[in-house]
Amino acid sequence: MAELALAAPRIRPRLGRDEWLMGGGLLVLALYLAVTLLLPLALMLAKSAQDRDGAFVGLANFARYFGNPALSGTVGNSLWVSALATAITIALAFGYAYALNRSRIPFKGLFRLVAMLPLLAPSLLPAIALVYLFGNQGVLKAWLFGESIYGPIGIVIGSVFWTFPHALILISTALGTADARLYEASESLGASRWRTFTTVTLSGARYGLISALFVVFTLIITDFGVPKVVGGPFNMLATDIYKQVVGQQNFQMGAVVSLLLLLPAVLAFFVERWAQQRQISSLSSRAVPYQPKPRRSRDRLALVLVVTVAVMILGVFGMAAFASLAKLWPYDLSPSLRHYDFSATDGGSWASYGNSIRLGLYTAAFGSLVVFIGAYLVEKTRVAKPLRTATHLLALIPMAVPGMVLGLAYIFFFNAPGNPLNFLYGTMAMLVLATIAHFYTVGHLTALTALKQLDPEFESVSAALKAPFYRTFWRVTTPLCLPAVLDIALYFFINAMTTVSAVVFLYSPDTTLASVAVLNMDDAGDTAPAAAMAMLIVVTCAGVRLLHVGLSRELLNRTQVWRRR
Repeated sequence: MAELALAAPRIRPRLGRDEWLMGGGLLVLALYLAVTLLLPLALMLAKSAQDRDGAFVGLANFARYFGNPALSGTVGNSLWVSALATAITIALAFGYAYALNRSRIPFKGLFRLVAMLPLLAPSLLPAIALVYLFGNQGVLKAWLFGESIYGPIGIVIGSVFWTFPHALILISTALGTADARLYEASESLGASRWRTFTTVTLSGARYGLISALFVVFTLIITDFGVPKVVGGPFNMLATDIYKQVVGQQNFQMGAVVSLLLLLPAVLAFFVERWAQQRQISSLSSRAVPYQPKPRRSRDRLALVLVVTVAVMILGVFGMAAFASLAKLWPYDLSPSLRHYDFSATDGGSWASYGNSIRLGLYTAAFGSLVVFIGAYLVEKTRVAKPLRTATHLLALIPMAVPGMVLGLAYIFFFNAPGNPLNFLYGTMAMLVLATIAHFYTVGHLTALTALKQLDPEFESVSAALKAPFYRTFWRVTTPLCLPAVLDIALYFFINAMTTVSAVVFLYSPDTTLASVAVLNMDDAGDTAPAAAMAMLIVVTCAGVRLLHVGLSRELLNRTQVWRRR
């Protein structure tokens, strides 16, 4: 009997219509991510081992790069400047987050709002503002004591400005949850305030600090906007790629530098994943929320810190706005809108602003659609587990790929003569594909987080009632996850408006974007119109953010009644 049991064929459950449809959708998603991400990167890797004629040369391009001291020094420049800017950013963001979460300062909501403002601006804006503040004709030039803003000083200051809110979000999230019992135990044991801070506060915020450190470092070392405007003769890896590709048309060497830029980003990604796996829950179900007690010295110091940082942020935005309105800097400072007449400048036009709006809308619509449906298939599909795992890993890759690397990879892939998708090269569609691919990971993780909060019973009941999964998805899952979908759409729109690195290689004369126009106008010496275009991007993103708040409130009132009792 045992032998017969072993010989009997294993009965596999029959796959129904829903399983076939969801498995097919998952396969389509995997192919989409492979075409828009994996294949371009693979082709760029191949290009780094070829010469200008396409012949295989192995590591000769890498040897030539590191054999040139002027070029190889760029690696060291990028590492130490990024490390210094990261350290300053983390220190300021931790102090700011501590003041917002662990003190009794007034106007916390206002200070939090001010800290988030750099998210609405391209990285070019702080660099342009620094030129007007500390440049050759800057109002605060004397503050540098004879040093120049064009170099590592400018890169560090500009990088700290635009990465500050990214670090603040992560660290503030870590500090926002704390168990009051730990602080009571520390106090009862007679521990000093410093000992409590190091053993309780820092220990609880450890993962947030590690995540912020590597996120900020990756953003700074891969940024193109700040070093392009205020870098001067000081080369960074991102600007080196630009010079190799645009200046010298040396695409093979550009691929080499891109791979070098990819390494620290990939390393940071894996270290952050490792830290996440080691993170343990610090807030139990019996935890008591921590409420900071008034302490005059701490609260005064926290208030001084947040006011100082907020004033600096507003000062940068205020300087950029003033420069865009000043008639002729620094001789005629009377207000004028002449710099908003982009038709009179080289490199910019109102058409580029319109293109950015189109890109933002297309990216928000198609990006949120692809990301949410893709996350649903990854989370809810019960067949083809290896395919689900592979698709999820593909969705995480963009987090470790710098924008300039992805843009250069798109040139190699979509401009290849034998590629049937060659017709997309230079079109708005390719810009949309590149932008979605570049920012895919954050949207994917946001959607997964929302979907994981839903009880699987919804799908079970739907299957029991023989309702197709797409009906459940449309009528139940989507309304329940609508806040996350709207957040994803906003995220895509703002990043499409502000990104430079991901599209600087991909635009055509007909698809010039506002962020690229800022770069081109600055290159042409039209710094004031560049500031005007940058401020226009900020105002647009702020307006869309307000629209998002109003639209979210209206839609949630209609679809989220179940949340209210």
